[in-house]
Amino acid sequence: MEESKKQRPQDKWDAKAGVKTRGYKLHTAIADQFRDACKSAGISQARALEELMKEFIEQHKK
Repeated sequence: MEESKKQRPQDKWDAKAGVKTRGYKLHTAIADQFRDACKSAGISQARALEELMKEFIEQHKK
């Protein structure tokens, strides 16, 4: 019999907020530099990536 996975409160919030986890493979040096730059800027890596993605999308809209 297959066990049903319990939904964690975080999962429920993520689904309601429209948030998804993504995974990317990056060169270690770039990832480390990005982490350090975000820390120096006082911004989370997720927030920085979101802003970069929004900017990229705006620049490439047709």
